Amino acid sequence: MEKYNDLVRFVQGLEPDFQKFYEKGQSAAGTRVRKGLSDLRKLCQEVRNDVQTVKAERKAAKG
Repeated sequence: MEKYNDLVRFVQGLEPDFQKFYEKGQSAAGTRVRKGLSDLRKLCQEVRNDVQTVKAERKAAKG
């Protein structure tokens, strides 16, 4: 669950820049949003890899 909480906190951390970009029209905030989303993609890939590893370990322990 820690990985899930990390993802939630990361997305919540992007909220101020989303608001600045969409509601206040600050272009620099859009750059930060794009970078944040890129970092989020990397974090998601790490979680995907971790899930796959855990699944493989569980399968090996069963069999």
